[in-house]
Amino acid sequence: MTTKKITLNSDKRKVIADQFQSFYEDKVKDKLVQAKEQYDLMREKAKEMIEKVVRFHQPQYDVDTIRSMVKKYNSAGGELYNDNCFYLQNPTTKVDDEGREYIDNQEIHVRFNMGRNFARAYYRDEMKAKGLNPDFQLSIQDDYSKRNPKYYNDESAVNKFLGFSTSSNDDKSIITPVAKWEEDFKLWVIGTSYCHSRQFKVDDKAMEFFKMYNQSADNVIKEHQEMYSYVEGKMQKVRLGLKSYRHFDQAKALADKVGVVLNETMLNESSSLALSIYSPDNLASLLEDKEVLTRDQKIAIARQQMQQTIN
Repeated sequence: MTTKKITLNSDKRKVIADQFQSFYEDKVKDKLVQAKEQYDLMREKAKEMIEKVVRFHQPQYDVDTIRSMVKKYNSAGGELYNDNCFYLQNPTTKVDDEGREYIDNQEIHVRFNMGRNFARAYYRDEMKAKGLNPDFQLSIQDDYSKRNPKYYNDESAVNKFLGFSTSSNDDKSIITPVAKWEEDFKLWVIGTSYCHSRQFKVDDKAMEFFKMYNQSADNVIKEHQEMYSYVEGKMQKVRLGLKSYRHFDQAKALADKVGVVLNETMLNESSSLALSIYSPDNLASLLEDKEVLTRDQKIAIARQQMQQTIN
């Protein structure tokens, strides 16, 4: 059957590009999903472990005593703070080059609130569904000279959705991700709001676990970065091809060869460039991938590794 000769314009090319974008994101987004699942598992275990650490050094009885003293003597009775930020130390005896022993205070910062890079990665799907751009920071590749009005608009919209930017006019019934995470887990600790003023000592095993917990959060950020890099690498080629295609049937030929679902009904009714210098055959070959594990295989491996880590 002969495909109808539909002339492409910028709007139609964007519709087609979005189809390719979704196709390539679907191919690799399982890695980000898997990283989030692993972090969620680690987070629940970390909550249990950090509470044991804090209560070992600051028993609930002491916390209750200070609370009663504050009630009686106000600030003179002591200080308590409901915190989700903790500094841990693992003092280890080491020997220097001259044979002298010294204490190496290994330190790690454990937090249960949410940083901006992590938030954009963790809530990427939710933001995409609302037409926001959670990839705006990655798109400039650390070249801040590339920041333009669209970058700042995307940044503002994303920060508002996540809750990093708030105003008195915001709907108070909407709980933002930042607020949700801020209240998800906190412990009453003795001291001020300054997190680094409290350093809890832990043994080697606990220190290694909390390092893995922090790494699981970093992996969510890493998988977001790698997914963006992979998809953008494909889309740069796709956009070049689409820019040079004059008719829909050229884009359809490429989509069929790559495996992207594309038909005329996906195009807008709203509304041309030189003939293609990228043939569908050549461009399709540039977009080929090596065989990868299925989603179920990846998740099974991750869960097995997670169980080994916890045990």
